Amino acid sequence: MSDLHAHHGHHHEAHGPAHGHDVSREGRGLWASLALTAGFAVIEAFAGLFAHSLALLSDAGHMLSDTLALALSLFAAWMARRPPSARHSYGFARTEIIVAFINGLVLLGVVTAIVIAAVGRLQHPGPVAGGVVMTIAALGIFMNGGVVYALSRERRTLNTRSAILHVLGDLLGSAAALVAGAVVYFTGWDPIDPILSLVISGLILYSTVQLLRETLNVLMEGVPSHIDLRTVGRSLAEVPGTISVHDLHIWTLSSGTLALSAHVVIDDLDQWGGLLSAMQDLLRTRFDIDHVTLQPETLDAELIRGRPVIPIHPRSS
Repeated sequence: MSDLHAHHGHHHEAHGPAHGHDVSREGRGLWASLALTAGFAVIEAFAGLFAHSLALLSDAGHMLSDTLALALSLFAAWMARRPPSARHSYGFARTEIIVAFINGLVLLGVVTAIVIAAVGRLQHPGPVAGGVVMTIAALGIFMNGGVVYALSRERRTLNTRSAILHVLGDLLGSAAALVAGAVVYFTGWDPIDPILSLVISGLILYSTVQLLRETLNVLMEGVPSHIDLRTVGRSLAEVPGTISVHDLHIWTLSSGTLALSAHVVIDDLDQWGGLLSAMQDLLRTRFDIDHVTLQPETLDAELIRGRPVIPIHPRSS
């Protein structure tokens, strides 16, 4: 059927880096966070060795992984600004998803290292300089708080979210080290140091698994967790003049940018222009889906091709 055609929506503001923010300012929070994190990680590592504190050393290791994570985030932000090409027609915005996934894997490695070290320290406890631990940990809390503030001013994406997750883990680590230092300083009970390291590892692990699940779903082009595929399909099928919707797919291009494609069976192809506009408006206003590809078909064409995949009819259950 020569008059069947695919049509893309033209509401693609979320694709470019200038989506509601100043491109010239993008990445400043990441650069400031990178400098602060790298510098303090070195200070904390030396202090941890001097004080024999696993809490400080594990936090320093976590901060070194944050340095890598922030560097990767800056790379992802730079790649996202590159324009689409003939080979990469969607551009490079999905780089942020890949970086977020890598950051999650790095966090898993950090958590594993902390747990191994903590178990070893519980089996073979050693003296801890509580006063030094408290001082460095207090400085770490202020420093990490500043980094979280700087990152919170960046555009919220999975990339910046993974970076913030790293730094929040550092903030918790510094708080745990402060408590550990205080307990050791005032009571002399050294096992609190590795015990709190294990507690923080559990918190970091939970958040990391959530991040990995979300990024893996994007990489597998799964339906976003806040979108119900059949609800979207029924809403499209209920547009007057529509018989059914099938071959419906919804996926994430990059943070904040959803894409949809579907075949729409209609009564009359001459009405397609009005139906297309109505469906685009519906998807944009109700589901925040801007990148839309819809292909119209008549009922005869659907029957000739065979039974459609996941057909969705108006008012179907």
